[in-house]
Amino acid sequence: MATRSALVNVMIRAANRASRRLKRDFGEVENLQVSRKGPADFVSTADLRAEKVLREELTHARPDYGLLMEESGASASPDGATRRWIVDPLDGTTNFLHGLPHFAISIAVEERGDILAGVIYDPLKDETFHAEKGIGAYLNDRRIRVSSRDRLPDALVATGAPFKGHGDSPLFLAEAGAVLSETAGIRRWGSAALDLAYVAAGRYEGFWERGLESWDTAAGIILVREAGGYVSEIEGGPIRGNSPSILAANDSLHGTLKRVLRDAAREQA
Repeated sequence: MATRSALVNVMIRAANRASRRLKRDFGEVENLQVSRKGPADFVSTADLRAEKVLREELTHARPDYGLLMEESGASASPDGATRRWIVDPLDGTTNFLHGLPHFAISIAVEERGDILAGVIYDPLKDETFHAEKGIGAYLNDRRIRVSSRDRLPDALVATGAPFKGHGDSPLFLAEAGAVLSETAGIRRWGSAALDLAYVAAGRYEGFWERGLESWDTAAGIILVREAGGYVSEIEGGPIRGNSPSILAANDSLHGTLKRVLRDAAREQA
């Protein structure tokens, strides 16, 4: 049984409260009012309701922290504190709006670019992934580790595909083709937060994607690291909040997947 810190308890409590309305809205998905943020990129009233609840809970518990939230953007700490919350109130919005039961709430806390803790909560499966720097990674308070598979032909790898108006489709197709030819398969389920959580839990051996934002990945990065995995940019550089790509994998296959993806990118260029 994991001993949660006060910080992790704050995040889990906020995610649980925000999830109640998400679950109700998901049950009535046809009735949601939806507005467009851009081509094929939607924001629903569910996003906004969940973000409002998360903002209230997190600022009440830690009023000195700054905020970076997907829908409302960044707000600095009122007293100049160096910590901030990084929040995605509904990762997998398109799944949600199409009635696909695969989405999550993602919350992380960062200090000067260093991720200290993260929570990813899947409300429909009631799965709470959480991690804290130096403490380990957990699923519903059970310790988790990345997969021990060390052969690419045995590996299952997740990714996110470009969609209308976003990303480099030819590059993605080259990378996907290269990974498909070397592995047991690829999954594209539409939630980067859960993809990273599943790498941490050993369900996938790896995950890669380009063009993500820090709220998509922050909590997942610390989960993978604390579960014994590696996270970098696809090209091998250290991962940052503004990184153009992400590659997460177990310790045995990270380097091999990086080589496959880099070779595919060179051939496509």
